[in-house]
Amino acid sequence: MIKLRPYQSQTIDDLRAALGRSRSALCVAPTGSGKTVLAAYMLGTARTKGRSAWFIAHRDFLLDQTAATFDSVGIPYGFIAAGRPYNAAHHVQIISIGTASRRLDRLTPPDIIVWDEAHHIAAAGYRKIYQWAFRSRHVGLSATPARLDGKGLDEFFDELVSGPSVSQLMAAGYLSQYRAFAPSAPNLSGVHVIAGDYNRGELGTVMDDGQIIGDMVRHYRERADGKRAIFFGVGIEHSKHIANTFSGSGIPCCHIDGDSSREERRDAAWKLASGELRIISNVDIASEGFDLSAQAGVECPVECVGLARPTKSLSLHLQQIGRSLRPKEHPAIILDFAGNLLRHGLPDDARAWSLKGIDRRRAASREGPAVTQCASCFGVHRAGLMACPYCGVGRTLQAREVEEVAGELIELRRAEREEINRKDRERYAREKAEQAAAVTLAELIQLGRKRGFTNPSYWAMRVMDGRRKRA
Repeated sequence: MIKLRPYQSQTIDDLRAALGRSRSALCVAPTGSGKTVLAAYMLGTARTKGRSAWFIAHRDFLLDQTAATFDSVGIPYGFIAAGRPYNAAHHVQIISIGTASRRLDRLTPPDIIVWDEAHHIAAAGYRKIYQWAFRSRHVGLSATPARLDGKGLDEFFDELVSGPSVSQLMAAGYLSQYRAFAPSAPNLSGVHVIAGDYNRGELGTVMDDGQIIGDMVRHYRERADGKRAIFFGVGIEHSKHIANTFSGSGIPCCHIDGDSSREERRDAAWKLASGELRIISNVDIASEGFDLSAQAGVECPVECVGLARPTKSLSLHLQQIGRSLRPKEHPAIILDFAGNLLRHGLPDDARAWSLKGIDRRRAASREGPAVTQCASCFGVHRAGLMACPYCGVGRTLQAREVEEVAGELIELRRAEREEINRKDRERYAREKAEQAAAVTLAELIQLGRKRGFTNPSYWAMRVMDGRRKRA
């Protein structure tokens, strides 16, 4: 039986309401909020009603993690994935995007499809299945529904359902608090931008530098010595150099990438969990959807992330730092050697997601947060404050481009971040109290109108249904 957290129950109710109005909805919820559990609940419910349901993932390890979740809650399933057992008798199927897109002529569209990491849905394989199953109901799951090309997801989803914010989950203890540090940002003035992000080859040349990697070792020892860490490299050689440098300095570290076998990935995760390794350095593996505990088979949240790959992608940035935010006894440590915190902001910054796209040329002129560096303590925070929130020095602050920022690692404890968190918590509590005070159906309909819902009557009925079920 699946026991949902309160915010997950609300998200399910909101998704049901959205799918009552339309055939597709995108659910946005932070990394670590339990989106696979939401998927299991939806697909398990569909199965009990005799409906067919697919869960689609684009990574091999995501298939395994999803299967483990379904196993834990007793949902029978089959696979449509290379090298895995197929059983057409099961109502629920776990789908490899690559395998399914090649077998559509032999398959029947299901009643409902849940798309994992749905911000990829514009890619060719995803699009092919989406168009083939146009009569199905579609639910997208994503922590970061922002495409690098700036295009929106409204071509695929009719409605956006927002789960709780990162700051709300931190305040409730469902996500870890953190301490974020930013080293001097690399000089990327000679690195070109291709398809919206930095050229990987040129980026590797800049970042695969002995001094930069040596600084990673030094700052890891200073801020996170002995903690389980995942480092994100630019490319395979860069990641291997990171692993070799840490190991050569007496800090056990290994490298994994897309060519690593399932067994190699699991072995690395187990060794990190057991303490045989302290760090995993990776390329394009441990970002989207990667759950160290699920890979290792034991509870072992990531305690530290090292950002060594500069990126213009907000989604990639948030996915990487999100690996460290699963609940744990002590705050997570974020070590940024790429300038990404200065470029994109902190994990719990307030962000408004939309199905609409953005004009990349217009957005480029205001990309990322407005940051300032204190000339006294090198603290980095939002521009416009009368004094540095760290050392209290008055207007000796100077705004700089992220590529020009220099200085020692500094802790990003920003007074304005706490203010955003406080207002976020107050708003959430206010809305919950307001909804609880609306006792009758008429009062709920009036509240729905006040909040600007498209169909306040349907929303109100769903709330009443949810209350009856929980009574």
